[in-house]
Amino acid sequence: MPNPPDPARVRVLADRAALGRTAAAAVAMTLRTRLAEKPRVRTVFAAAPSQLELLDALVREPGIDWTRVDAFHMDEYLDLPPQAPQRFGNWLRATFFDRVPLGSVHLIQPGADAQRTVDEYAGALAAAPIDLVCLGIGVNGHVAFNDPPVAELHDPADVKVVELDVVCRRQQVDDGCFDALEQVPRRAITLTVPRLLAADELFCVVPGSHKNRAVREALTGPLGMHCPATALRTHPNCTFFLDRESAAGLPPALLPVG
Repeated sequence: MPNPPDPARVRVLADRAALGRTAAAAVAMTLRTRLAEKPRVRTVFAAAPSQLELLDALVREPGIDWTRVDAFHMDEYLDLPPQAPQRFGNWLRATFFDRVPLGSVHLIQPGADAQRTVDEYAGALAAAPIDLVCLGIGVNGHVAFNDPPVAELHDPADVKVVELDVVCRRQQVDDGCFDALEQVPRRAITLTVPRLLAADELFCVVPGSHKNRAVREALTGPLGMHCPATALRTHPNCTFFLDRESAAGLPPALLPVG
């Protein structure tokens, strides 16, 4: 079993606002460094209310040449109208993508042929290395739409169609994205766990007391598909940004000193 993460890779902030600012500063520093080293930087973003403070603070970070940043996202519902506000691409455009002058935005745009969408998006991701991923952890331990107990930690695919776990679908209602469970699609397209872990650097942002059980399992539990987020501990460059509520279940050894 992989060891718990280095405590230096676990940041616990006072509240969601501080969490967002601190995570955004770290992401911005990496973007500036990489843009100084190479002509373009490729990033993947999660779409979820848990990422709002990060994305809002990142918009305000100075000194980033967004025109040389290529943006992707990590999952998208099937069986929703193209203009539905719950579509993750639409949410990210309103929240972040349309607020900075990105060099390119690659949206997952499901049409009549989901497999074709999967293949085309996998090809776009594979065209060059991914520099960084901003992601969260679901209440059931999912990352992207890789839900327990069917997530494959060694999935040979980069992108695939999945059936969503009922706990994951319920979270979408609890987060205020849908009014009722029956409105939440049962299928989605997602980047797989290995595709996420193939990025050079991961920034995992997880606020809220409703996430503390998943955070504890992800950082201290046995590696396995019962909690796909445990796979994040196998990445050499993944930093966890938590608030006091999401970190409440962690052992003292993982909490910052002072």
